[in-house]
Amino acid sequence: AQYFASQLEEEEGSAVGLSYLTHRGFTAETISNFQLGYCPEGGDHFAGHAQASRYNADLLVKSGLCVLRNDRLVDNYRGRIIFPIQNHFGKIIGFGARIIKANDKAPKYINTPENELYVKSKVLYGIYQARQSINKLDECLLVEGYTDVVSLHQAGVENVVASGGTSLTADQLRLVKRYTNNLTIVYDGDSAGVKAALRGLDLALEEGLNVQLVLIPDKEDPDSYVQKIGADAFQDFIKAEKKDFILFQLDVALQEAGNDSRRKSDAVNRIAETISKVSKREDFTRQQDYIRDASQRMGIDEAGLNALVNKFIRDRIQKQLNTERAAAVPDVEELTKNDEELQRDSLALLLNHELQERNVIRCLLQYGLQALKKEQTIADYFIEKLDDFHFDNDLIDKMYNTYRQWYWSGARPTEQSFLYYDDDAMRNMTVSLLEFPYELSEHWQKLMQGREMAPDEKLHFEVTNALNYYMLRKLKLLLDNNQRDLEKERDTNKQNELMEVHLELKTLEREITTQLGAVIVI
Repeated sequence: AQYFASQLEEEEGSAVGLSYLTHRGFTAETISNFQLGYCPEGGDHFAGHAQASRYNADLLVKSGLCVLRNDRLVDNYRGRIIFPIQNHFGKIIGFGARIIKANDKAPKYINTPENELYVKSKVLYGIYQARQSINKLDECLLVEGYTDVVSLHQAGVENVVASGGTSLTADQLRLVKRYTNNLTIVYDGDSAGVKAALRGLDLALEEGLNVQLVLIPDKEDPDSYVQKIGADAFQDFIKAEKKDFILFQLDVALQEAGNDSRRKSDAVNRIAETISKVSKREDFTRQQDYIRDASQRMGIDEAGLNALVNKFIRDRIQKQLNTERAAAVPDVEELTKNDEELQRDSLALLLNHELQERNVIRCLLQYGLQALKKEQTIADYFIEKLDDFHFDNDLIDKMYNTYRQWYWSGARPTEQSFLYYDDDAMRNMTVSLLEFPYELSEHWQKLMQGREMAPDEKLHFEVTNALNYYMLRKLKLLLDNNQRDLEKERDTNKQNELMEVHLELKTLEREITTQLGAVIVI
């Protein structure tokens, strides 16, 4: 990325790459913020520079930066504008390269091939630059292209990311959900743009996101439109033109069906299936509103549509339950039933939920900035895993959220940050955590005595098990409460919701118990 950025200052890069970017209206600040660059036209300028700098040839090919032709490394992105792609922690994990010269045979964009670092289904372009604005405004705008993101960001619309032209995936939507539950899709108003927007609808609803849609006027895209009407008018346009996604899909389906009864029947089934995806427990009222509005617009019986929606929910739950049974892992208690002492110690550890919470926050304060993996700190790992959890102890929960906000803002919080923070309760809790650290049970200590572990392995063991114990206990409590609610519930709709919750919790539980194997009792 540094090499490509530096080329904008060279003769070719300035004449071709920089002039193109400035012609598109991008300022020097924007170019620097997104680390935009240029790859020279010649065949192996970058390859020669990289090899002279002792970069591994196999990795240069695997990363997509170079290709091997006639036993010689050549540049893959030659003559193109370079868009470095960062993950939500700011690490560059790949590149998008846009052609400048007209060429009917060459693709407009070349993207990094998938590898251990870059998995396109898990990436949203611009998420690193947008994450704080998304969190502050409680809304994420989703566009299609890299230049849309850069142009809108420069215009002051900073809560914007791009899917890179691919259909939305569950991982991308979960990435959005880290910062907000409100997703507004901003796509071109042509038929292709409408179809692209609708493809991600069901997945977004399953993730519990509130989805709205804005269509840019025909023959425009977000980049050209914001430059045409200006930043303020563009933001006013977004606010005025937002449409509810499900009702928009319904209108499109009815328009396509016309007076054809068969196509109208297909539309009813399609809308019922879509509404069935709004199945989170907290979204029950919203689902019923959709059923009422949809039945009125389609001129059908509300009770009948409600029954059809419930049928789709039951079918999906049954399918998931069948899959769950087929893929069931051995019960952890069964795996450890011959070791009574380990059972007692592990169960006691699970039941002591207060100590687990203290242990988790202690590990975060003491070790958060240390590396867990090559590209991930312990803080990164904890924040990712704790996304769906909260601490029962209000003070610990406050400390965790304070730590997370500091970390997201670019600070490097440690226990010292809290020892000198202007909050007596937090200071006292920090002192308590550091003076009386929570230890594993005696049996755990005996268990580990016979193992030779390097310091980094011991750290990995301590922090991952602290987090896994906490999450497993939390999941057990949630499952117990959900089961009690399910046994008492008589309403079919709410039973469906509780069964959905059960499946989600069991999936998380299975992931953790699979990691921990036979050393934990549920």
